[in-house]
Amino acid sequence: MNRTHIFLLIAVVVLSGCANAHNPADPLEPLNRSIYKFNNSIDKAVVKPVAQGYSKVMPSVGKMMVSNFFSNLDDVVVTVNDVLQLKLLQAASDGTRFLVNSTIGIYGLIDVASIGPLKKHDEDFGQTLGKWGVGNGVYLMLPILGPSSVRDSIGRYVDTFPSLTKQIQDIQTRNQVYLGEGINHRAELLNQEKVLDDAMLDPYEFIRDAYLQRRINQVYDGNPPRVRYDEEVDSEPIPVAASSPVAAQPIETP
Repeated sequence: MNRTHIFLLIAVVVLSGCANAHNPADPLEPLNRSIYKFNNSIDKAVVKPVAQGYSKVMPSVGKMMVSNFFSNLDDVVVTVNDVLQLKLLQAASDGTRFLVNSTIGIYGLIDVASIGPLKKHDEDFGQTLGKWGVGNGVYLMLPILGPSSVRDSIGRYVDTFPSLTKQIQDIQTRNQVYLGEGINHRAELLNQEKVLDDAMLDPYEFIRDAYLQRRINQVYDGNPPRVRYDEEVDSEPIPVAASSPVAAQPIETP
């Protein structure tokens, strides 16, 4: 999906101030932190070294073509969620994008569509649920898979049904595709993870708050509701409803 990866870099600009301790969206923080430590250990021991090796031996053009290939597969899921969100013009664009890149772009290895007006979008079933008013639920750190929420975990599962990778009948081939996508995904994060090192913050809190903020922006297509202020009461913000997906992470007005 359009890369949870890039959010680390964007988060430095988007997030205002340091990550907040005792985030009400994260009541399972002790458990989530334990899973985060487990994931981090696996990453340092296995995943990151493999991604570094891949990044070192694979030419830049090759890495771009691999990323394009997986991005093209993702456009099927994006198109389905466009329809479910009633974004019909965008669905037509994303569906056409998949057809163009799968044919002229040689199975998506070349992103021909982006040369024209068919730009890449990012939609998934978690966003679809959010579009129709379903809140995040509690924040979850999933083993291996990383940051998520109750809503997004359900969305991740539902998105497997239209996924072309899931349709591969041979289990070994399907697992190899998943593995290749995972390595490519991790390699794309190698440079962006430096944000965590430079930020001098608790990495767990930073990733959590960046993830929640990013998902708010995605659900609202980059234009989330802002905290309203009552000018008659010393400019105190009016609380967002607890059922709202932005309740745990309000976005302040500039």
